[in-house]
Amino acid sequence: MIRCGVIGATGYAGSILVTLLVGHPEVEPVYLASHSHVGKRYSEIYPSMVGHCDLPLKEEDLEEASTFCDVIFLALPHTLASKKVTASILDRTVVIDLGADYRLHDVDVYETWYQCEHGSGDLIGRAVYGLCELHREAIRGANLIANPGCYPTCSILTLAPLLGEGLVDPSSIIIDSASGVTGAGRSEKTANLFSEINESYKAYGVTNHRHTVEIEQELSIVNGSPLLVQFTPHLVPMNRGILSTCYATLKEGVTEKEVAEAYETWYRDEGFIRLTGPDLPETRYVHSTNTVAIGWKVDPRTRRVVALGAIDNLVKGAGGQAVQNMNIRFGLDEATGLAKWIANPL
Repeated sequence: MIRCGVIGATGYAGSILVTLLVGHPEVEPVYLASHSHVGKRYSEIYPSMVGHCDLPLKEEDLEEASTFCDVIFLALPHTLASKKVTASILDRTVVIDLGADYRLHDVDVYETWYQCEHGSGDLIGRAVYGLCELHREAIRGANLIANPGCYPTCSILTLAPLLGEGLVDPSSIIIDSASGVTGAGRSEKTANLFSEINESYKAYGVTNHRHTVEIEQELSIVNGSPLLVQFTPHLVPMNRGILSTCYATLKEGVTEKEVAEAYETWYRDEGFIRLTGPDLPETRYVHSTNTVAIGWKVDPRTRRVVALGAIDNLVKGAGGQAVQNMNIRFGLDEATGLAKWIANPL
């Protein structure tokens, strides 16, 4: 059994992660930490877990946890992980960070966009960006895995085949993404109160959302040269889910058939990607699953392709992908503890 720990276990992403780990046939959760709830049992915070997970919550101590855990998940706000992870910890255990601290390859870019000092920039070279479908082989040998952001997961996977097959103009990419409120975390914020978000729809982080550079980093790798994207996130009055609508101009002569073939070539063997073609995805189709649903349409009038991706921001966008990363790293079937195909008809 893989002995695992979760630091930041009571947040939204942490709670989904704990739920998945408790049901995982090859895993034994042995260490759960939450600075806000030290001494309480996990099931006191989440009563639905009574009888399933009654472990006492400990103070966050990555050094201690690394001495008896095979893998530790960090579900913490950005800046915190980089102050806790050390080379000696990585020599003892695998760390999967659900935060942003090790996603970007360039420390200066991180510090510019996150407006803070990175606490362990010397370790960024050891980190692998944990987007499973694109970096599977590198993940297998990594002891520091940077779980991708939810917006980037959806946007990158939706656009990668188009760029990888050279079908679109890389300078033309526009991404509009809409997320449920759980994407903002579980901490109390006036802007996330029911009366503030209900019956409203808003853009935020316009031109400066931190996930922009993460998307650009990975799509530049797929493209084979640097690119910039226009990324705008939106808040939707629902609990969970992300829908990314991505626009790109097709290169001269590219046909709708070639677009379909590109997606099929890239994803035909990917168990967690569902291609819907012209039957465009909705967030309810992927609710509570680790699935990415991707559809597209070609507009012959404007010569653009409009590609849409949908994920559950707490599963494929956080806890589910973290478990998928763990499965890859420890040589398990990627779907272990995760349902491959779950259609939600309602």
